[in-house]
Amino acid sequence: MKTSVALPQSREKPTAGSRKRKRLEAGMGYLFTGPMLLGVLIFTLIPMLFSFVLSFTKWSFVTGFDKIRFNGFDNFRQLFQDEVFLKSLGNNFIMLLAVPAGMGIALVLAVIITSHVYAPGAFKVIYFMPQISSVVAVAVVWQVLFHPSYGPVNGFLSALGVDHPPKWLADPTYALPSVMLLMIWIDLGVSLIIYIAGIKNIPADLYEAATIDGASKLAQFRSITFPLLTPTTFFLLVTGIIGNFKSFALVKVLTDGGPAHSTSVVVYDMYQTAFVDLQTGYASSMVMILFVIVLAITGLQWLGQRYWVNY
Repeated sequence: MKTSVALPQSREKPTAGSRKRKRLEAGMGYLFTGPMLLGVLIFTLIPMLFSFVLSFTKWSFVTGFDKIRFNGFDNFRQLFQDEVFLKSLGNNFIMLLAVPAGMGIALVLAVIITSHVYAPGAFKVIYFMPQISSVVAVAVVWQVLFHPSYGPVNGFLSALGVDHPPKWLADPTYALPSVMLLMIWIDLGVSLIIYIAGIKNIPADLYEAATIDGASKLAQFRSITFPLLTPTTFFLLVTGIIGNFKSFALVKVLTDGGPAHSTSVVVYDMYQTAFVDLQTGYASSMVMILFVIVLAITGLQWLGQRYWVNY
């Protein structure tokens, strides 16, 4: 039989000093968070609403606001007949494969660096270096490495006896996998650091108990490390997929969407449509489609986490 104990409640009335202190604390809170909230309102929420309205118009930003003409759902109907947009959207979904692939590599490296490598800090810096480097510089290095005629990658393949090595970025078949490979390399450092932090938070006595029971390293990874890292994996998966859909600079610098739109993605196509073809309304409809897709995928991930994430 359960018994409840009533906790004594304070009968003290707030004094004028405590009310003044609370008002001061609330004012300081608004003072420090106000600039950020104002920035979010001006640079995020208002542009999103404006873009939503423009997605139902036929308008170019160089013609002025008085030239805005509403055309209903024509932009969206045109989008689903636009081969370049559909190709870009398909490339976005293919590029999502780079997210779990990079996470898997980062997890294996994190386990190795944490427990089997001398001077792990040096390896963290090495793997994190592409993340802190300029995307333009990394893309230029990648262009040199994968140059069809003078690149060291094809030089190595030729030395191994490969007569006709791939042209990589110049070949529609290999261009998108090459971009995905570079994306994995750039994002590897972030995933690695976060996985290492997650591994260090796992209690050591769990491994000691498993070792006493005779569990192998593989069994310890399968039964302890991986289940306890599922919150970290979920975080990396959500942020990785959102970041993947936002890819632009790498595609712009590395391939400019080519060859034959084989590496074009939705954000790049939107940039071309809005700022090169000057079709602002049509580009805004692309933004809305991308927003709905990202929102749906994130929502599904959030609903599905209860079946595999251990908190």
